[in-house]
Parts: sequence; C-alpha cells; structure tokens
Amino acid sequence: MTRITTRPCSFRTSEMLRQTGVHPVLARLYAARGLTDARELSSELGSLMAPAGLLHIDAAAVFLADAIKAGKKMTIVADYDCDGATACAVALRGLRAMGATVDYIVPNRFEYGYGLTPEIVELTAREKAPDIIITVDNGIASIDGVLEAKRRGIDVVVTDHHLPGDTLPEARVIVNPNQPECGFPSKHLAGVGVVFYVLLALRAELRKRGVFDAQTQPKLDSLLDLVALGTVADVVRLDSNNRILVAQGLKRMRAGRMHPGVAALFRVAGREARSASPFDLGFALGPRLNAAGRLEDMSLGIECLVTDDDGRAWAIAQQLNEINLKRREIEADMQDTALLHLDAYEPADSNTISVFDESWHQGVIGIVASRLKEKFFRPTITFAPGAEGWIKGSGRSIPGFHLRDALDLVSKRAPSLIDKFGGHAMAAGLTIRADAFEAFSAAFEEVGRAWLNTQQLERIIETDGPLEDAYYTTEFIGLMDGQVWGQGFAPPVFCDEFRVVSQRILKERHLKLQLERNGQRYDAIWFGHTASVGERARVAFRLDANEYNGVTRVQLLVEHAEPA
Repeated sequence: MTRITTRPCSFRTSEMLRQTGVHPVLARLYAARGLTDARELSSELGSLMAPAGLLHIDAAAVFLADAIKAGKKMTIVADYDCDGATACAVALRGLRAMGATVDYIVPNRFEYGYGLTPEIVELTAREKAPDIIITVDNGIASIDGVLEAKRRGIDVVVTDHHLPGDTLPEARVIVNPNQPECGFPSKHLAGVGVVFYVLLALRAELRKRGVFDAQTQPKLDSLLDLVALGTVADVVRLDSNNRILVAQGLKRMRAGRMHPGVAALFRVAGREARSASPFDLGFALGPRLNAAGRLEDMSLGIECLVTDDDGRAWAIAQQLNEINLKRREIEADMQDTALLHLDAYEPADSNTISVFDESWHQGVIGIVASRLKEKFFRPTITFAPGAEGWIKGSGRSIPGFHLRDALDLVSKRAPSLIDKFGGHAMAAGLTIRADAFEAFSAAFEEVGRAWLNTQQLERIIETDGPLEDAYYTTEFIGLMDGQVWGQGFAPPVFCDEFRVVSQRILKERHLKLQLERNGQRYDAIWFGHTASVGERARVAFRLDANEYNGVTRVQLLVEHAEPA
C-alpha cells in the first residue's frame, strides 16, 4: 500500500526564513525539513564544523605529523565501495601533498571479506611492509586485525564512520564521529568526510610546526570533488555540514576544476559536469565506481581517482562502464530469480524478506535487496554463497527498523546463528552457515513482527503539498537545482489534483500523461508504471526541465498518483 501525505511545515519558521530573503517556496521547503536558521543554508567552507570537535583528531594529527617527519611508510587499507574508493584517493592525494610516503591496498571482497582482517594485515605486511596502516571507511570493528598488526609491530590509525560494537579495536588512534564520547555535532560524515577532516587537522599541525605557512600549504579544497562523490554515493544524511562538503564539490565540478577520473566518469556516463547534481553523483558516477568492487576488484576504481593522466582516466572509466553493464545484467537475472522465490510465499504475509539462491553473485546481492525492499517495502536480506558451507547476506531496511540492531538482537537470542555482522540502521551485512538459512529467516521475521506494525509497512510518499501556478517554470527549477538535496534533506515533491487529459504507454514500460490544472497543461511521465490512472487524479510529482530539440520545457515526474 502507498499513501501520499504532506510534510508538516511551521508557518512561523517559513515566514522568518522568507523575511531574511529566502525565496517563498524554498522557505516553505526548508522549514518543512526542520531548518530554522538561514545560516544553516551557508555552503561556504568557512561554515564547516571545526575538526577539533572530533574525538582524538589532534592525537591523529600529531601522530601522522611525527610519522611524516620520521619518513615512516604508510599503507591505506580501503573499503571496496564508492565511499571507500574516494576516501582512499583523498587520503593518498592529501598525505602525499604533505610529504608522506604512502601507498594503498584494497582487499578483494570475495577473498578477504570486509574490514581490516588478520588476513589483510598479513597480505599488507607481505606486499607493502608498512610501519603504519591507516584504515579508511572501515576498521571500527576490526578487533582481530588490529591485534595482528600490533603483533607485527605495525601501528594502526582507524578512520571510519560505521557504528562500533561493544568493544573498540586497540588501535594507536581512532577517529570516528560515532565512537563513544565523541561530541562531534554531525554523526553523519561519510568515510571520505572523516578522512578529509583528519587531513585538515594534520595540515594545521604541520603549519603549527612551521612546515608550511598559509601560502605554501597544500590546497585541500582541491579534494572536494572526491569528498562530494563519496558522501552522496554512500547515502549518508545530508545535514548542514555534509551539504557544505557536497555543495563545494559540485561547485568545483561545474567549474571544470575536478580530478581527471571524476571528469572521465561524467563523460562515460553521458552526464554534463557543468550542471552536476547530487543525482549524477549517486546514480551515474557512484554505480560505475561501485561496480568494480562488486564484480572484480576496487583497485581499478581507485586507480581512476588517483591518476593525473587524462588518457589513463578515460581508459579506466570505459572499463568501469563495461563492468557496470555486466553488473546490470547479473542484477536483472538475480531479480527475476528472487521474484520467483517470493512467488512461493506472499511477502505481504510477512514483515521481513530473506532470500537465498545458489546461483547468486555476492557482489550484487545488496542492490537486489535494495530493489526488493523498494518493491515490497519490507526489511530485506538477500544471500549468496560465500566460502565453503557459508552464505553471505546483504540487507536493506525501511524507516523505523534499525537493521544492525535487529541483527544484534537475533545474535543475542540465538548466539550460534550469525557468524559475523555489521552495518547501519538502513543497510547491513552478515555471514551465516548455509544450513542455518531457514532458522535465521524465522528469527529475523520474529524481530520484524515485534518491531513493525501495519502502518510502518505502508509506503508513504511525503510531499510538500501544492505548488503555486507561478512556479511551474524552468527558472524555478534552476533555483531548486542550485540547492543540495539528498538523504535526510529530501528533494522537493509537490502534490496536487489534476484532470488527466491523455495517457499512453511509452516503450511498454512508462506512462506518458498530459495533465491539466487551472487551465494550464503539463507533460508528465510516470517511469516504470503502465497501469492507467482515472480522469481526475491526485498526483505526487517532482519538477523536471526536459530538453528536447533545443527547447526546454517543464515536465512533471510522477512519483505516485491516486484517484482524486
């Protein structure tokens, strides 16, 4: 079931924002998203929260500054997704600019799994012989890996943003806004954001030591295209601090001041960097980088982001594009299989979904879980074969159901069921024995029944209510596109009643409509939907500027429609 609702909006707040000069519609949109002060709209770097608020960041800066001075060898151990790849590129470029001797290694997810495991430490020691390991976008759960590094005399600096377990690893320093007692006001930094902050603190420490002054110091703002890409692709909440990082990165992309790999990804995805948006980062560039980590090895993605050679970047971007096409094919097959599995039992009768198939590819199960969650609006975990006798699961959740906590509860109730797990509220991963699948599904469903009621299992499309006639314009769309919307700062969706003038099916997959309101007619399209709507409909829609034959016209992208 899907229901359209209107976001509550404080008239007083929206009036206050309007009086400070904010556009009347934007004032209403911001107020409905909980923004109360126009200063939170600042996208200037000077408004960033200070690094000092991050627990242990000064210790990390001092430790790394000493290590650079002593000429110690550092190796970055990255995660294999887009956040991990951008974090690795940022760390590598930033540390090299400050004089560090630094290299990276990225585990192949199929051989080594996630995080700094003892096996990765062994591999890193053998191949790179570092004095120091720096983790980016992982490490907070790597208790055994850090112990193994210590045993070999390697210091570990953990930079991560994932939620910690009950115990922390015995690393030299841990910087993570989500570790206990960290008072940093934003808990939503992505892995790449955390490492960017560590570089800011390190640069300040080196300035204090007289290594650089304000003129000669490395320009870290040149890394913001990478920070923006990782932040959007990791779907972290775009609070005011993350919005600054993303806005600054987009500004650089639009001005053409980006790294060759980022420019090449725009080109291969057929998107215009001069009008770069968070949508491009999340749905065009991110997936092409992620595909490498899903199907092959993320070092190709990192290589794309660390090369300064345009030709090499373009060659790698084309390879990444090919891998992404292969990923899409595999995903489509897996989705068909999943729907066959689910035909056997009616998902509507259960509060959660768990599916496993012998033929599935473990690099793509997360995307399939995501698609199934969208379709059935249930917390979903999909499993694929892992090592001999084990299966790996990747889960995606719905609002109000904290997935990592749910897995934690399952493992507390039945300690032998889950081998290991980790993640966030909305996404998590785990490993179980293949013969424990049925038992796990039942235990997971039990938590789903206890935690979720019927209302929570209804998909709700939150809208911003009607839009005044005067703003169905390309100018207004341009104004909205200039803001940073995304996770936790939802893109505007309006809702109104229209007369349906005409409707037809396009390419057997989409519904093309002409809608009328107050004597004005609008073109509209409902992607992935073919059932016709009645002659009067209540429509939830986003505004889009559609360019066709050199003419730009307003078109409505339908999110949902119901009889009026």
